[in-house]
Amino acid sequence: MTVFFIGAGPGDPELITVKGQRLVRSCPVILYAGSLVPAAVLDGHSATQVVNTAELDLDEIVALLKNAHDNGQDVARVHSGDPSLYGAIGEQIRRLCELAIPYEIVPGVTATAACAAALGCELTLPGISQTLILTRYATKTAMPQGEQLADLARHRATMAIHLGVRHLARIVDELRPHYGGACPIAVIYRASWPDEEKITGTLDDILGKVQSTHIERTALILVGEVLAAEGFANSTLYAKG
Repeated sequence: MTVFFIGAGPGDPELITVKGQRLVRSCPVILYAGSLVPAAVLDGHSATQVVNTAELDLDEIVALLKNAHDNGQDVARVHSGDPSLYGAIGEQIRRLCELAIPYEIVPGVTATAACAAALGCELTLPGISQTLILTRYATKTAMPQGEQLADLARHRATMAIHLGVRHLARIVDELRPHYGGACPIAVIYRASWPDEEKITGTLDDILGKVQSTHIERTALILVGEVLAAEGFANSTLYAKG
């Protein structure tokens, strides 16, 4: 048997990959992160066991994976977005390796990609930014040395900040000295879900705009000049000759 770590995408059930959907519909056991993965992602499944792991701890999850292995059953382990980003699959993989249980990772559409699509923009523009930094704001889990937000902001690259909307005021204070108060920023709540919301502004005014909404979690922050860039150069990709 194999444990398939499947990226379900950011929310829209149609944004799961063809391979991911095929595995969800064919594996006899499904373990999914129900707090972030919509039930519609599981439509069409024929599994004999479907478990929402939102309330389970690591030991309980591993026990389910081992039981499936003992019974020779493939497992669709469904995570939101792409499982390699803040998916907590590393600790599960470590345990699977200890138990000699095979696994495979099936990539998914990231929340960052969904947010860029929602905003209708390209995150890497010639002469503006050719680098995208994916990071999170330090809360319960400390950031490694050199990865504090201010350290990353010095590059002035396009930045996607996960798990930080509750700390937006502090984030703005750390970004403003490097990007400037006029730098565009966007807060996207539940990108690609039916109740998606987009709040756009600058580092100077975004806090007031977000405080007037109900957004407190499940939102991603994008910052960088690419969000409102004009007059940038054409790429060489489609240049004549």
